[in-house]
Amino acid sequence: MTDHRLRKIVIVGGGTAGWMTAAALGRFLKDGHTSVTLVESEEIGTVGVGESTIPQINIFNRMLGLDENEFVRRTKATFKLAIEFVDWKAIGHSYYHPFGPYGVDMEGVSFHAYWLRLKALGEAGELTEYSLQALAAHQGKFMRANGQPNSPLGSIAHAYHIDAGLYARFLRGYAEERGVRRQEGKIVEVHQRAADGFVEAVTLQSGERIKGDLFIDCSGFRGLLIEETLKTGYEDWSNWLLNDRAVAVPCELGGSLAPVTRATARPAGWQWRIPLQHRLGNGYAYSSQHISEDEATAYLLANLDGAPLRDPFTLKFKAGRRLKSWNKNVVAIGLSGGFMEPLESQSIHLIQVGISRLLAMFPDERFEQPDIDRYNRVMQFEYEKIRDFLILHFNATQRSDTPYWDYLRTMPIPDYLADKIAVFKSYGRVFRENEELFNDTSWFAVMIGQGLEPRGHDPMADILSDDDLRARMSDIRSVIAKSAEVMPEHLRFIADNCAAV
Repeated sequence: MTDHRLRKIVIVGGGTAGWMTAAALGRFLKDGHTSVTLVESEEIGTVGVGESTIPQINIFNRMLGLDENEFVRRTKATFKLAIEFVDWKAIGHSYYHPFGPYGVDMEGVSFHAYWLRLKALGEAGELTEYSLQALAAHQGKFMRANGQPNSPLGSIAHAYHIDAGLYARFLRGYAEERGVRRQEGKIVEVHQRAADGFVEAVTLQSGERIKGDLFIDCSGFRGLLIEETLKTGYEDWSNWLLNDRAVAVPCELGGSLAPVTRATARPAGWQWRIPLQHRLGNGYAYSSQHISEDEATAYLLANLDGAPLRDPFTLKFKAGRRLKSWNKNVVAIGLSGGFMEPLESQSIHLIQVGISRLLAMFPDERFEQPDIDRYNRVMQFEYEKIRDFLILHFNATQRSDTPYWDYLRTMPIPDYLADKIAVFKSYGRVFRENEELFNDTSWFAVMIGQGLEPRGHDPMADILSDDDLRARMSDIRSVIAKSAEVMPEHLRFIADNCAAV
């Protein structure tokens, strides 16, 4: 029987994308099955904007067999239960997008429908009161799920705020222990096979030539292999996602250190605030058509909770994706495959998805085109559905105080998003399509938070009498409040379990 397995895999670029890929390949391609080499140059910096994560990162870390406390210590991480959106619907308004569900479904009907019905009666209160994660985030509390049945404490979904550079370093050690070889060097030439254009080797500045069967492009925005070499093409989404710059700066700890990422809408973009154990991560993602770099930098520096720890640095990007994530024998993972501002902390998740889909569709030396085509369809779906969820935040707003917000509020939107909003406005119903990343709870949280008002509620929710509805909803609110009471303070939990050295 002919052996068609890949002998050599070359990862071009380090950073979070490169070392997450290397760690996963090192975990599964063991016992000398396939050699994995990662090429990176210390002369080339990495982009460190992906410090806020979503709960799916736990799947990746468990796949690698990482200990959570060690991971938190090594990355100087804090925990995360929600994202707080400030000034998005209107200046002075805020809401939470929490992990995990609101309340509980009843009689086979979504909790959302009952909340909308109670809201129509003027008795619903704040949506935050029906989510343990949102309430705990607001109160600055945290604990891990304790497995307790029939209790919100039994299934607390959480993520992290991490130092992405430390995460890459942690994963580098993990990967190298499993046979991944790191090669220092700057690539100066890419070699392609004459017959089919497949990449066959890269040459370093030192003159060393590194051959490979499969190449993973983690070279960042430039896309050294996927774009500069293979000319794959790029789909530009900047007509919907206006922001094309981000100025970022870490600062000293100050203000709230609750387990929540804060995203504050600004005159020409939005500002992120990410609390770590040793510093705050801050940035202003903005549209260069509406504000200058100097103005954006000054605005960011004027809105920090602590003294800056370095000079601000600016990133330039274009929202969109490669037309193919996998072209010939090159797979683009991370920024080389596409980029959308990290409004919903999706950047590291897209790296994770690229890796998991590659493992699911792992090739041999024949590189069957139907499998490559399926990988590209799946990745296109992931990017487009996340894109539409991000657009919702900018478009569903009452703000018209600057030209930036006035354009976003009135712009045409993708058909998928328009249909989602139209269905919601009828009876407040939201459906998760084909395992898209953000589920019905996420869409509901943002739609309500951004001020979308449905004309009614799901008629199936009328099964309960008004008195039964009030009683059940009151019980849910009471259980969640009591559950939050027993949770420790966020920083106390870290100090007791996983404080960085």
